[in-house]
Amino acid sequence: MKPKTLFVIDDDKIYHFLFKNLLKQNGIDVAVSFFHNGQEAIEHIKKNIDAAELPDLILLDVNMPIMNGWQFLEEYSQLMQALPKKSPVYMISSSNNEVDINKAKEFGNIVKDYLLKPVCKEDLDMIFSKQGN
Repeated sequence: MKPKTLFVIDDDKIYHFLFKNLLKQNGIDVAVSFFHNGQEAIEHIKKNIDAAELPDLILLDVNMPIMNGWQFLEEYSQLMQALPKKSPVYMISSSNNEVDINKAKEFGNIVKDYLLKPVCKEDLDMIFSKQGN
């Protein structure tokens, strides 16, 4: 089943703009909700815990103010038991630091992959094809 809903958790507004254009240029029809930090996303998930408001997919940045990607994953992993739908997470970061890449692997039950910015059409194809299986 192809994802119909997507959360992008990233504090970079330029990235939001570029990402929307990338989806549009490639004919990927998905409802995207943008959050500027992990806390905004966690609060939204908590408010909509029983609703069909949960995303099919989450794209998560590492470095953000207020609540970074790692803090989001800690909170999200604790919430997962109560969620009716488990949304897979793809880390999307400009950090190619080995520490970050290995840390993402520690969340292997949640994080499906770690990709470097900028995301390209091939990355999207890979993400969306994996979700289609």
